[in-house]
Amino acid sequence: MNWRTTLVLAAIALAVFAYFRFFELKHPSTEEAKRQAQNVVKFDQTKIDGVIIQNGDEKIEIRRRDNKWRLETPIKDQVDSSLIENLFSDLESWQKDATISAKEIDADKSKLNEYGLNKPKLKLKLIGQDRPPEILFGKDAALEGKMYVRLGDSKETFLAGQSIKKDIDKKPEEFRDRKLTDLNTAQVSRLVLKTPAGEMGLQKKSDHWDIMKPLRARANEQKVGDLIAQVTSARIQQFVADDRGDLNAYGLAQPRGSVTLFGPEEKKDQKVEIGGSIKVFGQEDKGQVLQIGAIPQKEKDQVYVRFAPRGFVYTLPKRIEEILNTKPDDLRDHHLVRIDTNILDRIAIDAPGKGKTVLARNGDDWTIASRKNTPANSGQVRRFIDTLQNEQVTRFVEDVASNLPKYGLDKPQLQLTFSSFATENTAETRAGEQAFATVAFGKVDGDNVYVRLADEPFVVAVRRTLLDQISTDPLQWQEMSIFKVKPEQIHRLSVVTKHEATLARDAKGEWSWVAGGGPINQTNLQSLLNMLSNLRAVRWVGPTIPQHGFDKPQLAISFTTSPDDKISHRLFVGSAAGDGTWFAHVDEREGTFIINDSDFNVLRLPLAISPGSPPAPAAASAKASPVPSASASPVSSPPR
Repeated sequence: MNWRTTLVLAAIALAVFAYFRFFELKHPSTEEAKRQAQNVVKFDQTKIDGVIIQNGDEKIEIRRRDNKWRLETPIKDQVDSSLIENLFSDLESWQKDATISAKEIDADKSKLNEYGLNKPKLKLKLIGQDRPPEILFGKDAALEGKMYVRLGDSKETFLAGQSIKKDIDKKPEEFRDRKLTDLNTAQVSRLVLKTPAGEMGLQKKSDHWDIMKPLRARANEQKVGDLIAQVTSARIQQFVADDRGDLNAYGLAQPRGSVTLFGPEEKKDQKVEIGGSIKVFGQEDKGQVLQIGAIPQKEKDQVYVRFAPRGFVYTLPKRIEEILNTKPDDLRDHHLVRIDTNILDRIAIDAPGKGKTVLARNGDDWTIASRKNTPANSGQVRRFIDTLQNEQVTRFVEDVASNLPKYGLDKPQLQLTFSSFATENTAETRAGEQAFATVAFGKVDGDNVYVRLADEPFVVAVRRTLLDQISTDPLQWQEMSIFKVKPEQIHRLSVVTKHEATLARDAKGEWSWVAGGGPINQTNLQSLLNMLSNLRAVRWVGPTIPQHGFDKPQLAISFTTSPDDKISHRLFVGSAAGDGTWFAHVDEREGTFIINDSDFNVLRLPLAISPGSPPAPAAASAKASPVPSASASPVSSPPR
């Protein structure tokens, strides 16, 4: 067989496989086909846009409009869509348990009357493309849970389950949606609240809520969300009446208050169907208005409400009237400042007479831009931002900052500026630094300090101790890691206390004495190398001053990290700082930092095994060298 024949046969096999695969996908299996043959009706629910239920003299008509189900007859209102979805689901799986042929029916004319199908009381008609015949419901059968049904004018009768009858044998109001509105909390972009105390307006900008009336202020996201949720999650208790009659009986001719929710798609001149009529909303009256009226005489746990979009009077649980007690201060954001960390690139700390510290973001880390981009303690910066974000106002002092000198805010003692930074001009921003929040701290008053944000007119008070957590010294923002080396990178090491001990690695990486003698304590040496490599400050103190004791240090360590000994580092430990800590300083960093007593003890471990001590676990080669006396090798002081 040549290769061409092989290719032809392969193509034929592939085509046959594709055909049968297509046939299997398009046609149900034998078992599935049998199941579908037993279905009472067949239809595509996506093509159905109406449901008509005739129950005796009462007709219920439900239509799909804009992908929402609405009652059209005998009343106009929203429908609980889950009821329609459940009806369709039950219809699709509705099976014939037995069939009584038309021939049998014709043979005994009384059969239809016996089955209740001659003039059935309950009928179901679906409206739409490729709709099934009308379904007629007869009497319940002797078999539990079964009933007689037939389709259209056909005399053929089926024995089927009663699930569909239970879905449709309802009063019109049972189809009405008891959820007040189909808006959810996240969709609301604006609200207006009218209470006996006045009117409040709130608006969502980006992802944040602001109070727009009666004052302009940041709003508490959680409290605004809770208020909106009281409306969007409200469940109707009773359907009372439409709102076209006399509303005095419900206390809704002059309601006690109202809340209006504005969704994202509500625009000027939008047409909305209300109570059977079409209303065009203008810019001034758009939105979903809920008016709150009187308490019913019998149901004291409910309250009358009018919901304009549905054009009806309902009752809701009485707790909805809690909205009417809301005051502007209840919804104000008590956080001192709102910082968008997604755009935050610069933090400026400006204290008159103390200079200006600028912290700059560098990827996930921070630097001190005002100190030649010295690495900053990124964890400390993030904690600082979190502290400010979480700081709560203790008191709203003035809503209009008309007398700044009174609060020391004409000449603040400290000012924080939070900025974004762009390297290039774009359509949205200009190149350079763009401040988006500025916090000024004024006079201290007892346990509080007065504060004002530049873009807000208010004077507020916060904890005075917040000032203590904001360092104005750039040195105190330095990163806590002192050296960035690995133990194996250290080539030469000199430790000076009362005596000098100096060691160096040879070409094989083994240590030997340069100054000192005796067996090398390998355990102590490795501990010291590990400590140097991972040395971290407890905190930075600030500029180095004589009181830190570096004129007569307790310990001086110098080491190199290159075979040619040109890259060197020096560490000095001065006097005790109290509470088991010590002042320390390194050549390559400005200022003084604090180390723990435990770290200090490791740094001054003896490097030679003293006579009579057990030998070190691993002996090392050593060149004999006399131990210098204290007078011959004093501890050198750091350069001043």
